[in-house]
Amino acid sequence: MSSSSCIGIHSMKPCCRILAGCKSRSLFGFSSPKLKDSIIENSSRSAPGGRFGGSNSQIVGYIRVTDQNRRAFTDSGSNWGQSRVFRRNFLGITGNKFSGSSSSGCRRRRRVLVVRNVASDFRNHSTSSSSSSSVEANVNEKSFERIYIQGGLNVKPLVIDRIEPGSSDVIQKEKESSRVDDEVNDLNVDVDSSKGFKETKFEREVSESEKEGWKLLWDSVVTYCGNPVGTVAANDPADNQPLNYDQVFIRDFVPSALAFLLKGESEIVKNFLLHTLQLQSWEKTVDCHSPGQGLMPASFKVRTIPLDGSDEKFEEVLDPDFGESAIGRVAPVDSGLWWIILLRAYGKITGDYSLQERVDVQTGIRLILNLCLTDGFDMFPTLLVTDGSCMIDRRMGIHGHPLEIQALFYSALRCSREMLIVNDNTKNLVAAVNNRLSALSFHIREYYWVDMKKINEIYRYNTEEYSTDAINKFNIYPDQIPSWLVDWIPEDGGYLIGNLQPAHMDFRFFTLGNLWSIVSSLGTQKQNEGILNLIENKWDDLVAQMPLKICYPAMESEEWRIVTGADPKNTPWSYHNGGSWPTLLWQFTLACIKMGRPELARKAVDLAEDRLAEDQWPEYYDTRSGRFIGKQARLRQTWTIAGFLASKMLLENPEKAALLFWDEDYDLLESCVCGLNKTSRRKCSRFGSRSQNLL
Repeated sequence: MSSSSCIGIHSMKPCCRILAGCKSRSLFGFSSPKLKDSIIENSSRSAPGGRFGGSNSQIVGYIRVTDQNRRAFTDSGSNWGQSRVFRRNFLGITGNKFSGSSSSGCRRRRRVLVVRNVASDFRNHSTSSSSSSSVEANVNEKSFERIYIQGGLNVKPLVIDRIEPGSSDVIQKEKESSRVDDEVNDLNVDVDSSKGFKETKFEREVSESEKEGWKLLWDSVVTYCGNPVGTVAANDPADNQPLNYDQVFIRDFVPSALAFLLKGESEIVKNFLLHTLQLQSWEKTVDCHSPGQGLMPASFKVRTIPLDGSDEKFEEVLDPDFGESAIGRVAPVDSGLWWIILLRAYGKITGDYSLQERVDVQTGIRLILNLCLTDGFDMFPTLLVTDGSCMIDRRMGIHGHPLEIQALFYSALRCSREMLIVNDNTKNLVAAVNNRLSALSFHIREYYWVDMKKINEIYRYNTEEYSTDAINKFNIYPDQIPSWLVDWIPEDGGYLIGNLQPAHMDFRFFTLGNLWSIVSSLGTQKQNEGILNLIENKWDDLVAQMPLKICYPAMESEEWRIVTGADPKNTPWSYHNGGSWPTLLWQFTLACIKMGRPELARKAVDLAEDRLAEDQWPEYYDTRSGRFIGKQARLRQTWTIAGFLASKMLLENPEKAALLFWDEDYDLLESCVCGLNKTSRRKCSRFGSRSQNLL
């Protein structure tokens, strides 16, 4: 490679079991390059007093650039070696705080792609349509074969070789990011002194449950090379068989991330996003079959292994699980969707959008979208998935087009449309995202919604209809309407059913999918109100003594045996078969705040607070009323703790909650591909909802 080149490309096929590693600093020490006028202070770290901040930090990077219009996509203020050589004095860990010194370090040299200075139109930045085609072609590759792992077990892609002295745009972005971070960190809740948020108009006494919750949340933090990268799923010291509960799960970390972000601790979230991105494209196999590129792991674990066969020197490695070790061997569909949602939340809360604009992050978003938007045999705009591919990770009859995945998919598409840098290479992808958003929202609103009026319509369906004008498009048999539904659904409410397939409607109420449909505006305003009306009306069934039922009702007797395979963990009213999951509190809180009904969320949070700490923060509760701790529930479950803490902070700071949900997008209504008159189809029902919303 010539000295004037800024991009180094090599190829190496990864093996089936590659670990991302960080070698011990004692053996692989290094010194930073000697450059004048090229030292950039890490100015966007946490404010003094933050648990991950307060350290002396320097970031030194350099890259030779022949075009002055180009800049490197670098993360401002990160202590993670994604795109530059760095040096930092870490504070180590003592109890739930970082202090002392770290025994392990991290040394990585990586190459980074550079593109012209472009940014998303959605934040009113300037866009460039003249991005370097050669560089973008590299990013647009469908495989990561051109990016390789240097040093065997070291993490893959790319390092900056040089930053041109006088890169004022990068330095200015660092300073702007620092100011934003300082403003966010001013909102910290001081648990020890029981102070409220700075923006609140009153001081609130912090409860003992909150104090204990924060202590346990800090105790669950996992570090890699001395940096916080996530939280374990559960941290029960009495658990002799942790299985995979000692790993960092993408879906489980989301409520932890929100709690940290709302508290002003953004570093751990940034590290998590970037480290999981590193794991994205690795080839993992189940019986020699590789999943599609762009798949995010369900979880990862930090392991310590001997270095080069030595018993005295060790290195830390990241070991991801793409489903090849999971019960049922099912790859996670929701991990990539949650990752995109969290990436947007990070930018919204911190005000630091530079992370979204990095070339590797942009590539990660595009890979996930390519995986989800790939054409196949399915004709529906919904995602076709297998059983066990989401929060309900065991056989529960949710294969096909489960509502939970569709709501997360819709949210991820809306996030991506905000964050994608629009240029010649992405305009087709953005168009595909818009088309899918329109079709997906029409499909869910039109065919998944049930209330008394719709159930009456289904009850009178004709079957075996053949034409494009058929009313019973999916050949649903009226006898499928379950007896419990007739008396259960209220007059003034409704909900989105759990699944829809040819000749099959799953009428169970799935809480996560319905709540996230509210948060993302997947449902109409009227439908969103109907969902909360139903929850309030059926409070004793869906909340009772512990919020919230993951689904209702539970499958029992022969239905349980046939659908679950007589799963001993999913017995009726337990685990995923009608169990109560406190982690759903934060999503319920977000939905209630959006719809202007925070009193419902407070009622649920107060109910949970009375028991969670006393019961040692269980994973889930059993029985129809949620009275018993789950028979196989882990204690000190991290997302139970984080869901409670995030709910409390969201209720105290509704202005922060407003950053995390979406309002109706009327442009999507106008461009609804399903509302065209070409085949005499009915106009999209959302046009009526628009006029209703505007009144």
